[in-house]
Amino acid sequence: MNYATRYRSSVLETMIFGVLAPAVLSALLLVAARPVQAQTGRDIYRFKNSPDGSDPQSSLTSFEANFYGTTAGGGVFGDGTVFELSADGGGDWHETVLYSFPGGADGSSPRSSVVFDSVGNLYGTTYFGGDTRCGLGDGCGVVFKLSPVGGSWKETVLHKFNGGSDGANPLNNLIIDPAGNLYGTTDPFGNGADSRIATVFEVSPSGGHWTTRVIYSVPRTGFAGLTMDADGNIFGASSHTVFELSPDGNGGWNSTLIHQFTQNGEFGNSSTPVLDLKGNLYGTTFGGGIYNLGTVYKLSPIEKGEKKGEWRSRNLYSFKGPSLDDGYYPETGVVLDAAGNIYGTTTPNVFELVAPVGKGNYTYEEKILWTFTDRDGYQTMASPILGTTGKLYGTTTEGGTRCRPDGCGVVFEVTP
Repeated sequence: MNYATRYRSSVLETMIFGVLAPAVLSALLLVAARPVQAQTGRDIYRFKNSPDGSDPQSSLTSFEANFYGTTAGGGVFGDGTVFELSADGGGDWHETVLYSFPGGADGSSPRSSVVFDSVGNLYGTTYFGGDTRCGLGDGCGVVFKLSPVGGSWKETVLHKFNGGSDGANPLNNLIIDPAGNLYGTTDPFGNGADSRIATVFEVSPSGGHWTTRVIYSVPRTGFAGLTMDADGNIFGASSHTVFELSPDGNGGWNSTLIHQFTQNGEFGNSSTPVLDLKGNLYGTTFGGGIYNLGTVYKLSPIEKGEKKGEWRSRNLYSFKGPSLDDGYYPETGVVLDAAGNIYGTTTPNVFELVAPVGKGNYTYEEKILWTFTDRDGYQTMASPILGTTGKLYGTTTEGGTRCRPDGCGVVFEVTP
């Protein structure tokens, strides 16, 4: 299969699903609202560890009716994979391993989603591997590029993290801008080294090479993934804040703190924020809320009055826990449909928050769309995505095939 020809023919779709997914894509995707009806869920693929991978911790990327993602383990060498899932037209899905990481300098244990550029190259990060001199025995992770060559893929390491000022252990999604610059975040708590800083980094093509710089950093706090709007502004969240990074016109970035989480209702942000068409941000917190079991929040820019330029915070939903037939401790972000309904996952559910109807009504109604069992998947660590038909797709790190006691993980589908 000539992958380069296949991807080059769909530049616009690449930009939508590569640049914007899973961030702005969640707001722009863009399916018409559908009537409420019975929900069904299933796993469409169960990982078996070798050679197909295990422990998927990334969101899926959708392109030309196929899904792409990573597994943190398994594969030919046991150090993780980049995979493709394709439908056969009869309801079944088949996996193709595009690349198995050999570990060492080439990276190992990818936990981020992948993004496409306009000519069909794939980009992502690995949590370990790279430069073992960074002070961590398993390495501090890499940024990688996969290029289609004939019927296979060639890896190029674009950056090896050194565990110093550039951070270490990139964990969340990469985003790519129209110029081909890549942006991502590092995890200061990888390998137990909680004294390091968390960074937002930029990796840019330059004269046939790639250069890396840190554009934002915070000591001793975790970062979620990033979202970019149409003007090139970047939004992200740490354990305690939501922030905006705006181009300063001279090649640099200005940072603005737009929200501070508090321990008495919102503390513990864990998700990549997403944008709707009006510029509002949505996300989840791991704790806080009425029951201290997590929330879904909304941040809205104030356009008029004395507080113009500030952001208004609203708690849209507080999770109640299993004793009240509800989920708890959301570890993933959310995705929006065109009608403003919100979808996400908790332990152990896939949920929908139905958008309120009527001016001044801010109350969202929760509906449990699917409850995971051990067999069909368990433990989500990445945001779901909406397919073009309105179905939800995502990954679980556990459950499925018994390649290990807790399973090797699945790709799931939920039909509202």
